[in-house]
Amino acid sequence: MRILAPRVHRMLDFATVAAFALAPSLLPLSGTAATLAYGLAVVHLALTLVTKFPGGSGFVELPIHGVIELIVGVALVLVPLVLGWSGAARSFYVVAGIVILAVWALTAYSDDGAVRPADGSVA
Repeated sequence: MRILAPRVHRMLDFATVAAFALAPSLLPLSGTAATLAYGLAVVHLALTLVTKFPGGSGFVELPIHGVIELIVGVALVLVPLVLGWSGAARSFYVVAGIVILAVWALTAYSDDGAVRPADGSVA
């Protein structure tokens, strides 16, 4: 069931930006893992700011935002495995990917902001 309203999703997006921006300072992330975290913070912030959330003026439709997050969530789980990362870098990116996928699965990506069941019917 998709229980997160778009406005709640937007707040979680800003928390995600903060998590990516702070991770290299709070965890032992360095090199590519740290650079990727900073890059993801910038990209996630940009996507959030240009998304047309209900009542907002962005140009990226909310369902497209959802597709992008689905792709990013899967990629974040796979990247540390493909690159052979271990320790904090691997854990951080796998968990971040799972969290983004969970938020994706729970968000009602309707343009009107109504929360709908997973089958898309009006609740």
